[in-house]
Amino acid sequence: MGWKEAAEPVLTRMPAVRRPEGHVPFKDKLMWSAGILMLYFFLTNITLLGVQTGQGGDLFGQFRAILAGSQGSVLQVGIGPIVTASIVLQLLGGANLLGLDTDDPRDQVLYQGLQKLLVVVMVVLTALPMVFAGGFLPAQRSLQLGGLSLGQTQIQLLIFAQIFVGGILILYMDEVVSKWGVGSGISLFIIAGVSQRLVTGLVQPATGGFFFDWYRILTGQVEVGSLISGAGLQTLLINEGHIIPLLTTVLIFGIVVYAESVRVEIPLSHARVKGARGRFPVKLIYASVLPMILVRAVQANVQFMGQILDSQWAGMPGWLGVYNSAGQAVSGFFYYVSPIYSRQDWMWWTGQVTQEWWQVMIRIGIDVTFMVVGGAIFAIFWVETTDMGPEATAKQIQNSGMQIPGFRQNVGVIEKVMERYIPQVTIIGGALVGLLAVTANMLGTIGSVSGTGLLLAVSITYKLYEEIAEEQLMEMHPMMRQMFGE
Repeated sequence: MGWKEAAEPVLTRMPAVRRPEGHVPFKDKLMWSAGILMLYFFLTNITLLGVQTGQGGDLFGQFRAILAGSQGSVLQVGIGPIVTASIVLQLLGGANLLGLDTDDPRDQVLYQGLQKLLVVVMVVLTALPMVFAGGFLPAQRSLQLGGLSLGQTQIQLLIFAQIFVGGILILYMDEVVSKWGVGSGISLFIIAGVSQRLVTGLVQPATGGFFFDWYRILTGQVEVGSLISGAGLQTLLINEGHIIPLLTTVLIFGIVVYAESVRVEIPLSHARVKGARGRFPVKLIYASVLPMILVRAVQANVQFMGQILDSQWAGMPGWLGVYNSAGQAVSGFFYYVSPIYSRQDWMWWTGQVTQEWWQVMIRIGIDVTFMVVGGAIFAIFWVETTDMGPEATAKQIQNSGMQIPGFRQNVGVIEKVMERYIPQVTIIGGALVGLLAVTANMLGTIGSVSGTGLLLAVSITYKLYEEIAEEQLMEMHPMMRQMFGE
């Protein structure tokens, strides 16, 4: 008996959201997506019962914009377990260790059940150290709950149960959007988190907001200083002026929108209908920027492990990592592999960096290499596991009755033509997105949104716009649904 036969009774019984039996009207899809989005914001504002307020630190830190959720809320773990489970499945599938054929309906059910089971395991593995180790979510010493008096251990179990429920809720909220709404829940939650930070960074009515800081500059409440000496330039460009973060934010928006429009178009013609022609676009960012979530999730898990070791291992060697009072690595292995979060992490000449310049350069080099190489690798995995590779694309074109003019109508011939473009464009696009993410992090953005988070939000919004336009087209012309594979 293989593992599939042994695990089938469990995997096939994993709860799942029922698929719609027919076409879901566009208005209904918007209502489902809006409803889940409202539920998401509602859950992020429900604080965990039993946690000491104002204590502990966010283990996800600067990754929070990407992994969604909210520190100290029911959605404490965000989409982290879902992303981590996807990484594990992609690695196992890429190494062909699962033996699952995604074209087989039975194997599809097993794959989806396995993914849900892995998410549950990851929720447990993520929540346990948050609650029981390191004081990241310190529990109150005692708590009166109704007529019960709970001790600290019981309160910790209560906090763990709340986080576990939140992790399961976000899993099925994502599935509801994927089946009944527009786009996916993960994409929706990322857009929500990043947009919230951007708006806050612009209009926050306190120190730190772009418009409020410029009001203070124009009214003389902030001393700009001499532009010749450089102090005034630093104030305007970096500090209260936020000019560089604003330019970086606008530049990232422009680059991503432009890159989404850059494509290689392969001409197609219908084999039986004379004059029916089309084009298959191979975009520069062919795998989208979603693989960046996987790359950053790997880095987040490494930093997560380092913080857990620091809190639990009193004699951790200095070469492995030394942490400050804020829980940030300042030297050792975990410092060098930590991503660049902001300008303060690498501008050693400003005096805000305690490390030597060569240490900072090593960290930058590792971060750039990891993002560029990791972006290319995960882009390849993404393309192969989402049926966007040359072989799957050739089958889709063949089944639609189309062919490439000047070539025989054969799957193998179409696949060879696709192999000239898709693998190369996938690698280049993945590496480019990784480089853009690091650059945006180094220069800073409005609202302290990470470069990766901003890239994800812009690209996801662009694709969501395309999907909405496609849905509206199919709503007006029902016969188009067959052409889009519905």
